[in-house]
Amino acid sequence: MRRTNLFIKTLKNPPSDEVAKNAKLLIRAGYVYKEMAGAYAYLPLGLRVLEKIKQIVREEMQTVNSDELIMTSLQRKEVWQASGRWDDEVVDVWFKSHLQDGTEVGLGWSHEEPIVEMLKNYVRSYKDLPISVYQFQTKLRNELRAKSGIMRGREFVMKDMYSFHATAEDLAKYYDQVIEVYKRVYDRLGIGEDTYVTFASGGSF
Repeated sequence: MRRTNLFIKTLKNPPSDEVAKNAKLLIRAGYVYKEMAGAYAYLPLGLRVLEKIKQIVREEMQTVNSDELIMTSLQRKEVWQASGRWDDEVVDVWFKSHLQDGTEVGLGWSHEEPIVEMLKNYVRSYKDLPISVYQFQTKLRNELRAKSGIMRGREFVMKDMYSFHATAEDLAKYYDQVIEVYKRVYDRLGIGEDTYVTFASGGSF
């Protein structure tokens, strides 16, 4: 498609309530549109960039034999109750709703519990391991303050990866391989020199 035919609209100023630098720049340049605090629509130019990033990630994920899938955003209450992460006192970013039959469901803010529940139906013995899967998913988090632009808001695209191993040693070996994969991803995106490996506690996340 010729550039003259591509929908590219720039703005002189971002919304007055926008505080994130990344969002201000992307809005002005016509990459995203701010629907509300913490929720952004990807315009054609922004979507092209997003898809190119995804493709780079896909290519690198193949080097460690990780398969892509897409899980559901609707999540069963029982799965999260079993792990103790359903109650708002433990995880305070849930979006929860009810189906017409009264069943309570959550909108996915993460997928650790659902992927474990899923693979329980397929892993029969240690011989089925290792298994590694990943997805690009729209996450929904009821953040009190959504001030990080597209990096982390109330609705955002996240790439999450899950691996399962028969031994701790195999997990540790694979973890190191994945670190190198992400380094290559960042290098290919041109931000490798600005990327650092660090330790962090995920807490309830």
